[in-house]
Amino acid sequence: MTLPDHAATGGDVPGLDHGPRPAGVPSSGHASRLGDMTFPEAEATAAAGAVLAVPVGSTEQHGPHLPLSTDADLADALCRRLAEERADVVVAPVLAYGASGEHAGFAGTLSIGTEALATLLIELGRSAGETFGRMLIVSAHGGNAEAVARAASKLRAESRDVMAWTPRWTGDAHAGFVETSLQLALDGARVRTERAAAGATEPLDELMPVLRTGGVRAVSGNGVLGDPAGATEAEGKRVLDDLTAGLLAVVARWAGPATTGAPS
Repeated sequence: MTLPDHAATGGDVPGLDHGPRPAGVPSSGHASRLGDMTFPEAEATAAAGAVLAVPVGSTEQHGPHLPLSTDADLADALCRRLAEERADVVVAPVLAYGASGEHAGFAGTLSIGTEALATLLIELGRSAGETFGRMLIVSAHGGNAEAVARAASKLRAESRDVMAWTPRWTGDAHAGFVETSLQLALDGARVRTERAAAGATEPLDELMPVLRTGGVRAVSGNGVLGDPAGATEAEGKRVLDDLTAGLLAVVARWAGPATTGAPS
């Protein structure tokens, strides 16, 4: 679940120099994924000024029609899209467990909680700092917000260059029209469209007092906050493009234009 906010920033991001891949890094389509690299390749990429992007999601219920990996899928997709546009970005393996206590009571939800997630991200950031000069946390689950903020603050206090970013959009909050459209765009074969049904459709502000005390189960029997009716792949692609443009703009302001070494 990603809490809705202002519409994602759309449009092109001017002034980005996507640049060649660093020397020593193969030019295959997997070159931007840390898990596919050897340690000399990771060393060469980091030495050229690479940013490590860490996708953080969750494993939690997303209604009767969306996969438990929905948040993790989005975080990973956004980091991969960022790396496709910026040759100085390396994507870490997705962290698929988060703080999902609000989804307790729904089968398949696996939550490690805020304290554990914050500690995990702090230790991950310290370890990543031995190789990479910058780390970007892309968290696509709203329940992770406190842990991510706490970890980023701690790492910055230790003089580490860390930024955290969360995708936000206008619309329903969880497993409704927007998230269903996004998943259709990412991998429509994994959406059980025949099972899609509306859940709690009241504005999130009205639901929040009960959500805070009783979790999603207390307001929605099927786990949906919104209505997936009318969701389309085309709408998902539009939202995904807007989110990607927003992420690119934020990273450009933080890290500047992509700079890499000479091609091998």
